[in-house]
Amino acid sequence: MRTIGSVDYEIHRVDGSNRESSSDCIAIEEPLEIIVRYFKDGEWIIEPLMVTMRTPGDDKSLVSGLLFSEGIILDKTAIDSIEVNGQNKGKYDVDNSLIVTLTKGNQLDLKNLQRHFMVNSSCGVCGKGTLNAIEIAYEPKINQEGPMVNIDLISQLPDILKSKQQQFANTGGVHASALITKEGEVLHLAEDVGRHNALDKLIGHVRCNDMLKPIEQFVMCSGRLGFDIIQKAVMSSIGMIVGIGAPTSLALDLATKFDITLIGFIKKNKYNIYTGNWRISETFGD
Repeated sequence: MRTIGSVDYEIHRVDGSNRESSSDCIAIEEPLEIIVRYFKDGEWIIEPLMVTMRTPGDDKSLVSGLLFSEGIILDKTAIDSIEVNGQNKGKYDVDNSLIVTLTKGNQLDLKNLQRHFMVNSSCGVCGKGTLNAIEIAYEPKINQEGPMVNIDLISQLPDILKSKQQQFANTGGVHASALITKEGEVLHLAEDVGRHNALDKLIGHVRCNDMLKPIEQFVMCSGRLGFDIIQKAVMSSIGMIVGIGAPTSLALDLATKFDITLIGFIKKNKYNIYTGNWRISETFGD
């Protein structure tokens, strides 16, 4: 079944030595241009922020989540509007350019932001320096009182996540991030071809709709857990991240520094608690 973020393609399916014409549902990947408009020194200034590859759908949540994750805004009131910019449509008749207008008093420090993007994308960064830069710039506050999650729930999470992944069921080609209660209820799920985009879409939606309560909830991601995923969690004071895949060393360093519980490599009745073991209880209500 096709959704806004997918398209049907004509293909050939091979089964053994048999080959036949068929169709397949494919996840769309198109560039999204993000532009920021802000008021400075008595005039409105328009600056191009970035172009990111994404799966169309929930674009406004993606943009707002990106602004939260990169420290451009701290509260949803900093966004005055997010609107389509011009007639920039892609191959699949999807709007591919958005302009974000910040409320007066909120400005864009483009030099610092570009430096931050460069650090995130560079493979030669110093891990210790990057962690310290995040702490100095954003002073994350991770609540140490929770969430307290039952040890048996973790093994069930891949099936819980998969049951909510509509685009993945259709295409098999997208990642997902979900906000889940300590009891295992999925409050919201976002999907995208990019792991980081899926998390930005999730963060944008739940923060703009006042849904995020880190002491009672955690985030689960479908893919591996890299530094960028943990950084986005830190920026929203999320204390627990669960992933089906493996973490990287810098992700573990970041999780350790900010007391985040990091869990990965979930298989049937098996998983690894890399950091923050104390948030996993053996009985409900602990």
